Amino acid sequence: MFIDTHTHLYSSQFDVDRETVIQRSIDNGVEKLLLPNIDRSSIQGMLELQHKYPVNCYAMMGLHPCSVTQNWEQELADIKSLMQNERIIAIGEIGVDLYWDKTFLEEQKEVFRRQIAWAKEFHLPIVIHARDSFPEIFSVLDEVNDDHLTGVFHCFTGSSEEVAKIQSYGGFKFGIGGVLTFKKSGLDEVVKNIPIEEIVLETDAPYLAPSPHRGKRNESAYLPLIASKLSDIFEISEHEIARLTTQNAVQLFGL
Repeated sequence: MFIDTHTHLYSSQFDVDRETVIQRSIDNGVEKLLLPNIDRSSIQGMLELQHKYPVNCYAMMGLHPCSVTQNWEQELADIKSLMQNERIIAIGEIGVDLYWDKTFLEEQKEVFRRQIAWAKEFHLPIVIHARDSFPEIFSVLDEVNDDHLTGVFHCFTGSSEEVAKIQSYGGFKFGIGGVLTFKKSGLDEVVKNIPIEEIVLETDAPYLAPSPHRGKRNESAYLPLIASKLSDIFEISEHEIARLTTQNAVQLFGL
């Protein structure tokens, strides 16, 4: 069994065939689908999936850094209020994104801090979105990290130096997705030095489809393609990759 630790299955890109996509995922051995939130607008669709597929779909709560604007305090208040009566497995996805817009950098960092506090309050892991922002992410974690904080760096594509910094915090795993299969990504050279015990698998569907589907809509059924590449890198069977990464995800998210 595989676990897709990061899929936006509620995205409108799946409106025409969502049930088929879920079934195709299950048929390919990807039986658990973890759903990161974006903002208030994504919560209803995400929770509907969790209610309809309670054995397969698991919701997170959080405010994505790209959704941090002037009204961030109200967004946070609304999201936290909806956490009280739902099964939530993580705070995410949260973090800092400086790829698209640097206007709200300080607000993004404050939102990140507050949601880390939620994670500690509710004893949940965090799912970190870090795009063009490792120094900013690390500056916040240097302030707040402790033995109670765990989580995953979603869609990790960093350097060996950034791997070492993340490992120094003690409680984090690396979310590895389709970028690993891109010929010129160089991620394979970094990943081969990460212990398999620190890796979980993800698709980030509908984005970042692995080769040979690159450029098309991604979906959880493609997760075994990422496992196949890891199998080559670590020189162990795909079955063992499935067993170990699933074990890692179960442990991290308390599944």
